[in-house]
Amino acid sequence: MRQLPRSVKDLRPSGTLHVPFRGAELLERPLLNKDTGFDDGERDVFGLRGLLPPRTSFIEEQVSLELEHIRRKSDDLERYIGLAALQDRNETLFYRVIVENLEEFMPIVYTPTVGRACQSFSHIMRRPRGLWITPADIDRIPEMLRNARTDSTGASSAADDVRLIVATDNERILGLGDQGAGGMGIPVGKLSLYTAGAGIYPAHTLPVSLDVGTDNGALLADPFYIGYRQPRLRGPDYDDFIEAFVSAIMDVCPRAVLQWEDFKQHNAIRILDRYRHRLTSFNDDIQGTGAVVLAGILAAVRAVGRPLADQRFVFLGAGAAGTGIARTVRAAMSAQGADAATIRRAIVTADTKGLVFGTRDELDDDKREFALGQAELAHFGLGGLTPSDRLTLEGVVAAVKPTIMIGTSGVSGAFTEKAIREMAAHVDRPVIFPLSNPTAKTEAIPADIMAWTDGRAIVATGSPFEPVVIDGKRHVIGQANNVFIFPGMGLGAIVAEAREITDEMFLLAAETLASMVSQERLAEGALYPAVSELREVSRQIAAKVVCQSRDCGVGRLYRDEEVFDAVDSAIWFPAYLPYSPSL
Repeated sequence: MRQLPRSVKDLRPSGTLHVPFRGAELLERPLLNKDTGFDDGERDVFGLRGLLPPRTSFIEEQVSLELEHIRRKSDDLERYIGLAALQDRNETLFYRVIVENLEEFMPIVYTPTVGRACQSFSHIMRRPRGLWITPADIDRIPEMLRNARTDSTGASSAADDVRLIVATDNERILGLGDQGAGGMGIPVGKLSLYTAGAGIYPAHTLPVSLDVGTDNGALLADPFYIGYRQPRLRGPDYDDFIEAFVSAIMDVCPRAVLQWEDFKQHNAIRILDRYRHRLTSFNDDIQGTGAVVLAGILAAVRAVGRPLADQRFVFLGAGAAGTGIARTVRAAMSAQGADAATIRRAIVTADTKGLVFGTRDELDDDKREFALGQAELAHFGLGGLTPSDRLTLEGVVAAVKPTIMIGTSGVSGAFTEKAIREMAAHVDRPVIFPLSNPTAKTEAIPADIMAWTDGRAIVATGSPFEPVVIDGKRHVIGQANNVFIFPGMGLGAIVAEAREITDEMFLLAAETLASMVSQERLAEGALYPAVSELREVSRQIAAKVVCQSRDCGVGRLYRDEEVFDAVDSAIWFPAYLPYSPSL
């Protein structure tokens, strides 16, 4: 077998690590600090005698103590702060705690708790992480990118070692809207999940806040607000700023994969379409959400025994997430042989103004892609609608008789009892995805959905929910969490050194994820694997991405038998390595 490319071998540390720091300076490096895990020899060589208590601890003992510390806190936001403090002090230990307790701590480091953290960010931030870029920095972004990674681990790590960037402009943070500089909690949290869920070494990652101002009056009125205290940048000036950022990445971090995160709908779609063929990038809210929901749909059609082409969809929410899911469903139906007319009738969207159709008054251009035409309206008996008509969700459900309903509206309770009961009257096993998060924004509570459908529904949500018991039967609520997609996608793109991330990669990721849902999970109603399986899910998706990159000519030419070796060589497991001084 050929030797793996040097660039892949360098993706995680192995063997003995040569470290140039000593004493207190070494203890202040989060990626190098072991706390009491330094052995006697290392304490002598690196001048640590007296700087640590005398007892040496194994990492397993340190994990137990950290769990004791975190579990003692009664509030999830305090747990978030505690875990962030651990990450700032000892990243290896932080990731060991997370990796071994993913189901417990994923809701803390990411949704739903990260939403609270973003809202309170200016008041809870202890140590800045990542890169903060404002419009005032437009002429010095390359310099700032170089600043971000210099000496991060003590090796010769310069900015071109950055392989993964998550960037947000903070305007659409979860379902909370414009959070200004507080949106940095999202890239930080996402990159934590990249490392915990796919083993991407933290030194190769960079969270970025494109702080273009905020229109959130409460933040601007807060005397402690840490962000760029200006109205949000718009129009050509905003576009110039994004262009400067992309150009700087291509210059300074040429091997980086960029994930666009939590941009508002119009900008999200426009930026993705503008840069996806120029820069190795994707939008998780559009493509990642589309893939993870498609995976749940594919698992659901296995459970109900009816093919994808026979399904009828109603989407409540026509923003970036809803559009991304609809696009992915359309591509999957086309790949399975459905004709264009069938697909147009199968995908129906609604927003806060009701049914989306082509002649409706005040219809945003972004929503026309899936707006119903006259032929589709006539098919559903809605040919008499006038431009000023507003057909409610209940009316849409009665006309379309969907088999699958998907919510990305960000409106709590938008899936009403009447709508759910109407759907259940026409479908034996309705499949319902109330996806908006955090939890307070979900379109319906799973327990209510199960009650309104007499326990017949199959439910997956965007935020975690406990199982529901109906008539003595336990229904597991799967979480349609993008974490099942983006870590594997990023890992695969990095290993492949892909020049582009294609739609076909997301379809393969969805199919791979769906195939990993066991029959036992399906029998319980769960449409996704257990979170404890995340690392293997990411590994399998990464391998598919590497193969697809090769097959479509945008990545390295690995042989089939080399693919898993290449992926595995890039996966870091958080454990202490032996250190020796650099010469």
